[in-house]
Amino acid sequence: MYAGRGGGRFSIRCEGGYALARTPQSVALTQVLEWDDGAVRRKEDYLAAEEPLEIRVGEQPLSVTMRTPGHDLELAAGFLFTEGIVEKRAQILDLEENAGENAANRANAVRARLAPEAMPDFSKIRRHFFAASSCGICGKASIDAVRSRALAPLSDAFRIGAEALIGMPAALRESQAVFGRTGGLHAAALFSAAGELLALREDIGRHNAVDKVIGWALLDGRVPLASAVLMVSGRGGFEIAQKSIVAGIPVLACVSAPSSLAVQLARELRQTLIGFLRGRRFVIYAGEERIARN
Repeated sequence: MYAGRGGGRFSIRCEGGYALARTPQSVALTQVLEWDDGAVRRKEDYLAAEEPLEIRVGEQPLSVTMRTPGHDLELAAGFLFTEGIVEKRAQILDLEENAGENAANRANAVRARLAPEAMPDFSKIRRHFFAASSCGICGKASIDAVRSRALAPLSDAFRIGAEALIGMPAALRESQAVFGRTGGLHAAALFSAAGELLALREDIGRHNAVDKVIGWALLDGRVPLASAVLMVSGRGGFEIAQKSIVAGIPVLACVSAPSSLAVQLARELRQTLIGFLRGRRFVIYAGEERIARN
């Protein structure tokens, strides 16, 4: 049974007892040949693991995403929420790990049981996620789709100081345990207005890292995240901006550049969007009123 800060309860099941099932690891070890200024040597090196995760609703497959194993229940919960399958935590009645159909893929599947009103139209959902994976998202139609959802307004009262912002990249990097070993993962982190790190998740896919950290907040009863900053280790694309707005996050900060569509979405839906947050410099692309200058 999972009980979050919001007081609601639902069950999370982790099935065991499968002798042939393996547990996917977030890091893999491999042999490499290193060339260093003419000197060559064999050594062991760490790789960020990448494996498919199938998210199922009941017995129906909903989506497959390539992810770094770890925090799979949070990833599934975050995906269901940010993609609009569920509107609130209470609609996720049950999350089950090790839900694959055979021993080879058992550990790479999560099954969700949803409230009746949240059950999706699978014919439409399959087409949507197939299109999103193959040809990306379509500008104006996607923004209209986000706007049409019953989203909580982003907090107009939230403010954060510049000094709190510039301390976030170092805090994020120091907490990236798997990145420190592999150099190959994205991170998404939630911070308070004082710059306190609330949660951090890593994944080979930046959108998965965002879903994991939002899933953590959803399961812990913290959504909407009206008093939080989301920071991502790479660029800020439309999909990340969309997911953060769904979660009610008023400020999105990126180490690299945002995309044009992310900027357009942030300006239309009144989110503060920050790019190139490095050292003692950052660029505000939208929502400058939330940044305290002093």
